[in-house]
Amino acid sequence: MSERGTGGSRYLYAPFDAANARIDANERVQEERWQALNFRLEGIETALERLEKRLWLAVFGMISVVLAQGLHDLLRMNITG
Repeated sequence: MSERGTGGSRYLYAPFDAANARIDANERVQEERWQALNFRLEGIETALERLEKRLWLAVFGMISVVLAQGLHDLLRMNITG
């Protein structure tokens, strides 16, 4: 038989720690999942900010319509009154 280190791949003779390899792989997967989650959360936050702007625009639009109608009614009463 051949001696250790006389040829072939070093991986044939080097000890392989499967537990540490699994832990490292799981940590890498977990990090990728966190990055994906953060990316999705940033997209949701952006969408919520746009929705909030639209809602405020709708509220101010409705208030301006009500005020314009009230002002129109007041002016019409003063003219005919």
